[in-house]
Amino acid sequence: MPKITFIGLDGDRHEVEAENGSTVMEAALKQGLPGIEAECGGACACATCHVFVAEEWFERTGSPEPMEEDMLDFAYDVRPTSRLSCQIRVRDELDGLVVTIPEHQA
Repeated sequence: MPKITFIGLDGDRHEVEAENGSTVMEAALKQGLPGIEAECGGACACATCHVFVAEEWFERTGSPEPMEEDMLDFAYDVRPTSRLSCQIRVRDELDGLVVTIPEHQA
């Protein structure tokens, strides 16, 4: 299973295993990681699962679709590598992915 590293606000790193086909958000929720609220449950209808994808991984995660871009307008501290973790599908090519959880969620 691919491994994803979440970097929290305190700088702590949490490496979790994620099932292929699941989302980065689902992996965070399954492990009970703080900072990913996921109020809409992964429907891309809020911005409470916002993460910053490490620059070296951004191209591999793909660019946000228009609907995701619209939701990112509501996110706190949007950056060029911002994504909604509910929209990043886990696959083997993302083994080692690193994301940072922002200070606040929308």
